[in-house]
Amino acid sequence: MMRVFDGHNDALGRLWCGSDDPVRDFAQPVGHINMPHAAAGGFGGGFFALYSPGKRAPFDLSIFEGGDLELPMPTALPERQALVAAIGQAGIAAQLQSAGYIDICTDAQTLGRSFVSDRLTCVLHLEGADCIGSDLLALDALFAMGLRSLGPVWSRHTIFGQGVPFENNTDGDTGAGLTADGKRLIARCAELGVMIDTSHLTMKGFWDVGEAGLPLVATHSNAWELARNARNLTDAQLRAIGETKGMAGLNFATLFLSDDGWRTGKAGLEDCLRQLDHMLEMAGEDHVGLGSDFDGAPMPEGIDHAGDLPNLVEAMRQHGYGEALITKICNENWLAFLSRHLG
Repeated sequence: MMRVFDGHNDALGRLWCGSDDPVRDFAQPVGHINMPHAAAGGFGGGFFALYSPGKRAPFDLSIFEGGDLELPMPTALPERQALVAAIGQAGIAAQLQSAGYIDICTDAQTLGRSFVSDRLTCVLHLEGADCIGSDLLALDALFAMGLRSLGPVWSRHTIFGQGVPFENNTDGDTGAGLTADGKRLIARCAELGVMIDTSHLTMKGFWDVGEAGLPLVATHSNAWELARNARNLTDAQLRAIGETKGMAGLNFATLFLSDDGWRTGKAGLEDCLRQLDHMLEMAGEDHVGLGSDFDGAPMPEGIDHAGDLPNLVEAMRQHGYGEALITKICNENWLAFLSRHLG
């Protein structure tokens, strides 16, 4: 079975918001990612997000089912509220590691060993730096807890930059780029060895990261030419990801796979393949992987959860992808990038 390294999931947020016993529940076939589904689908791990919601309540993905969303830009989240969520989810990751379910990977050696083990590989990622103040002290604290990847914004503004709204028929040029504090944040991340994720950033923010000399990474973003949504990447952005030896991860969310997916809330594996074709053409076959958004978004027909990943792999084969390319997309590209990044 093909083993998958995934660019983004919200399993820790799901557990923090909806479970009174995360270790017990992660062992049950509930949600998109858990131990039974991982074993059934060859899910070997990936980036596990620390995400701060506006309120602590079980995730309700049914809001996406009708498509054609009208979601206002969420208001900024207080630093203290966001920090409670981030620390709580990092604590869940620590508990899952103690239970023998995951390995929190902070270096290339641990990453390599973990991915071929029975445990799930976990690279801790902060999705939106709402919990970090201008003194950046919380960044160092989270780094000590294992954080190795950070997105300055989710789809709301922070003191570091602006996030794009959930809007169709527009590109990511919806606001300003990184603030002075944002540029200080990514400079400190570079010193620590924390990867910067441009998913959710405005187009100006994306180019600010590139101008800082960092590899351009979008862990869970698709091609704008096929789904004209503010969350997706133009051809120029995808080419820049390849040129800087970065990574783009295919987002499985129906809303971002096609314009019809946005209108109806429905998509299929053929939409995933069209996206992969275009992303590979623009960024290059060494710079495209998967970034499912499991546990945080509606999934296309054929992928109900991580246990269904073999359906996507078989669809790639039927589409004409060779085994070498499929392996690159499913795990080798992310592992090679992270081996360079983590050192």
